[in-house]
Amino acid sequence: MSHIEESIEVAVPVTTAYNQWTQFESFPEFMEGVERVDQIGDTRTHWVTSIAGAEREFDADIAEQIPDERIAWVSRNGPKQAGVVTFHRLDGQHTKIMLQLEYAPELFTEAVGDKLGLVRRQAKNDLKNFKEYIESRGVATGAWRGKV
Repeated sequence: MSHIEESIEVAVPVTTAYNQWTQFESFPEFMEGVERVDQIGDTRTHWVTSIAGAEREFDADIAEQIPDERIAWVSRNGPKQAGVVTFHRLDGQHTKIMLQLEYAPELFTEAVGDKLGLVRRQAKNDLKNFKEYIESRGVATGAWRGKV
């Protein structure tokens, strides 16, 4: 199992960053390889990804969610992964987002990509894309403020 840790600072308030991260269906707009995310319920999402020509579908459960602080998840089927994203207020207009991801490649191509550092680079790039996405908007497209 691989462990990835990445972080980025964004120039929006913590509530804005957190609220946007709860809008899972918007993830394809800033996450490469994510074709679609469906919000099935308050704590379940269905993902369709296409990475290097390999299409995968899986479900993930929100294991913990605390508004403006953290969202933790674990996959139910398909690629084995679990992670947490935390939100840290730096000041009224800046937030540090930290991502921790545990990932177990299943396919040979996934294992090769992981060994070459592709998963880590993709996580870093997705955070950078999120930064550009939320800073260019300045406001979240929605919010789910429930606690899990």
